[in-house]
Amino acid sequence: MRTAMFFVLLCYTNLLSGQHSTEISGTIKDGSNQVPVARGSLKVEGFQKEYHTAVDGSFTIALDFEGDFIIHISAPDYLPKTFELFLEGQPVSLGDIFLEKDITLEKNDNLITLTDNELSDDEGLFSGSMGMLQSTRDIFLTRAAFDFGQAFFKIRGYDSQHGEVLINGIPLNKIWDGRPQWNNWGGLNDVIRNQTYTQALEMNPNTFGGILGNTNIDTRPSGFRSGLRVSSSMSNRTYRSRLMATYNSGLLASGWAYSLSASRRWANSGYVDGTLYDAQSLFGTLEYKWNKQNSLVISTIMANNRRGRSAALTDEVFVLMGNRYNPYWGIQNGEIRNSRERRIFEPLFMVNHFLQSNKMNWTTGIMYQSGSTAKDRLAYFNTQNPDPTYYKYVPSFHINGSFGADFVNANLAKEALLDHPQLDWGQMYAVNRNSPDDSASYALSEDVQYEERFMVASNMQLNLGESLELGLGANMEVSGIQNFSRIKDLLGAEFLEDSDSFSLTRNDVFGNPTKTVGDRTGYNFEMNSKRLGGFTQLQIKRKKWNAFVSGALSQGNAQRNGLFQNERYPEYSLGKGDKITLAGLSAKSGMTYFLNGRHWIMINGAKINRAPALQNLFVNPRENNVIVPEVQNETISTIDLGYHVRLPDLKGRISAFYTRFQHTTDVNFFFVDSGLGSDFVQEVITGLDKLHKGLELGLEFKASNELKLSLAGNLGSYVYASDPNIQIYFDTSGNEEDLINKEGNVPLGTAKIKGLKLAQGPQTALSFGVEYRSPKYWWLGTTANYMDQSYANLSTIKRTQSFLLDPDTQEPLLGVSTANVDRLLKQQKLEEIYLLNLVGGKSWLVNKKYISAFLSVNNVFDSVFKTGGYEQSRNGNYQQMLQDNLSGTPSFGTKYWRSYGRTYFLNLAINF
Repeated sequence: MRTAMFFVLLCYTNLLSGQHSTEISGTIKDGSNQVPVARGSLKVEGFQKEYHTAVDGSFTIALDFEGDFIIHISAPDYLPKTFELFLEGQPVSLGDIFLEKDITLEKNDNLITLTDNELSDDEGLFSGSMGMLQSTRDIFLTRAAFDFGQAFFKIRGYDSQHGEVLINGIPLNKIWDGRPQWNNWGGLNDVIRNQTYTQALEMNPNTFGGILGNTNIDTRPSGFRSGLRVSSSMSNRTYRSRLMATYNSGLLASGWAYSLSASRRWANSGYVDGTLYDAQSLFGTLEYKWNKQNSLVISTIMANNRRGRSAALTDEVFVLMGNRYNPYWGIQNGEIRNSRERRIFEPLFMVNHFLQSNKMNWTTGIMYQSGSTAKDRLAYFNTQNPDPTYYKYVPSFHINGSFGADFVNANLAKEALLDHPQLDWGQMYAVNRNSPDDSASYALSEDVQYEERFMVASNMQLNLGESLELGLGANMEVSGIQNFSRIKDLLGAEFLEDSDSFSLTRNDVFGNPTKTVGDRTGYNFEMNSKRLGGFTQLQIKRKKWNAFVSGALSQGNAQRNGLFQNERYPEYSLGKGDKITLAGLSAKSGMTYFLNGRHWIMINGAKINRAPALQNLFVNPRENNVIVPEVQNETISTIDLGYHVRLPDLKGRISAFYTRFQHTTDVNFFFVDSGLGSDFVQEVITGLDKLHKGLELGLEFKASNELKLSLAGNLGSYVYASDPNIQIYFDTSGNEEDLINKEGNVPLGTAKIKGLKLAQGPQTALSFGVEYRSPKYWWLGTTANYMDQSYANLSTIKRTQSFLLDPDTQEPLLGVSTANVDRLLKQQKLEEIYLLNLVGGKSWLVNKKYISAFLSVNNVFDSVFKTGGYEQSRNGNYQQMLQDNLSGTPSFGTKYWRSYGRTYFLNLAINF
């Protein structure tokens, strides 16, 4: 902090004095009908401040500098324009500036369908950042979203929790996992287009932010283009059809403005079999602007999303069934029924006040949100697993047995899977109805997370003089989350015995031992938390350079309150546990040096100290109050350096980045046959460091007024940078001779993973694009893409010393060579990816109605590739894993997610 303060004082001493302001004025209008464009924006290259037009499209801005400057003028739904000006203290009038409609606008709708793919994963393995990049015009980020995103590419290898999403200055990342929940506003493309994105560590006026970048969605209806827009879409991706309608009043003479938007997306099945999709979204906002400076905005968003999930598959199952196969569904009464549906409905309501003047911009808001996320799963008790891909039902089980290969039964298993690849709902109903005591052998339950959250946020930017701006902000969030399992369908039975199927212990000691539809079963607890945050930032602007320094403070607490007494943890499952309180101090700074108006160099750095996500603070919150041992904040140290060029025909950047994550915590759940014994365990990983470094390149060359060429690439290296500590936890309710130990936890020492690759999507990505825009308002583009260096997620427990213990004696195995172990545990690299994508569109102006059509075809050559995967942890000892791999087709091999083949997205829209 001393260094930061010295930097600020040094910048103060170099402030210019005695300069004269130069006034720049003009009016922005629609090029097709000469109607003024309200809330157009103007930005001077290299400065953070953004200026806006008045209702009549006019603007007047004053710059306190002289020399060459580049001014960008833009507005939602229009192509931007750039002016190079030489300022020498005299007023400059730009007159009427006509903006042309952006005929490639519907690409954002295409991005939404890609983001839906990102949302299909529930374990967070693919939680990238595609949704955050809708508003950027940076060519590299555009390629990352539209092209690399099909392979779950992550910007700089970062998880989406490292980027913040705000609506009207209120941060919306979830306190449970730290990630934005895009489903909360999905299907509302028309009203979330008005976004401001700041890349990586750049200063954002609304937040200190994260290292991935930050997106602020502005829902003020006065900034939307007035009129009615209706659109219809067809696709073969996550949904098949979409209807959307939006009406914007624009700012009325009375000072009022309002906007309404609604949509529905649906499919009986998406690209993957059995993945139903049904989503309805509704948005409403009302604004009252009582003078030029002040406005009050009330907004509500209600987005209801229901979808069927799909499974990762082993290579064995994929070869037999293909990439559209999904074992989670079956036919019931002639209709598809998916056993792994997910439903999200978390409506939000917010009130915001905006104050904008020449000296100050001040935004304040409050938000209330409540609703639930529910995920279905099949439970079975003292009967056969209903999953058709259960390891005992596939051919490899009969090949890899310890008594030798049984090819007869392996072939029978293959034929059975091919003949009956789906869930048999009828069989499950029959088993339940034939139960002698009417209890359920099969039941459909849902894991529910119901949250109520209240948020207050306020931020202010002050103009302190000719070259100095100060930013201040604070926010508070209070969250209460109910987590429970609930019986959704007893599948023909009368009741369910609420007990653990392995130990036969009760989940709810003081509750009814038998439960029926709607009852909570298995687990039931509350998680109450609060977090406070504040930031301040100072920006200094000079003719040849500008710089900023920013600091943030955060504090949060969390406490679990168990509502069931679990018989396996009688002493610390019921009631409130210890409260966890963590505080963090973060700082970042950056400088931009202008070689001239067309070339500049930017450098930014940050040291961020933040608490782990709520889900990683407790060992097993479903059943007890045990806190992760020695829990501590995660520390992020990062720096990036970029060179930017803006020539008349060439623009782009090249950036280098280096980021180290330290003291990361992670908690995993799985069943393992380890060298210490077999059990369902909670694996706690602490002291995990990760290192991300690489280069980004994005260049765009305007070969002519119609033809544009682009090149984008990423060369990254994302690796584990430490050998973390591993500890496993388990219950001690079984027979003593069957327990791993009586204490219920075992430290396994370190996992030898330092230097191995992170499973963060492709680490190498290259793209070349060609785009043609016809003067007759049609356009066509194509991109050729190459991606490589993608890896499956590691099983850390296999990299501990327990892997080399004899399960019978718990003694180290003898005669095992390091080379054989390394060969067995070799990290699995995914294949190279080649993708050709096509996009195009056409627009018409008919009787003052703007009509547009957009078509994209992704993966033109219909290739199928692995987009990610994870090693199964079941074989947690060397002997068992070696036996399982002798045939080359392991029963517990790595499970992979695979790409769609050739897909399309067609959108037709009309603006009245």
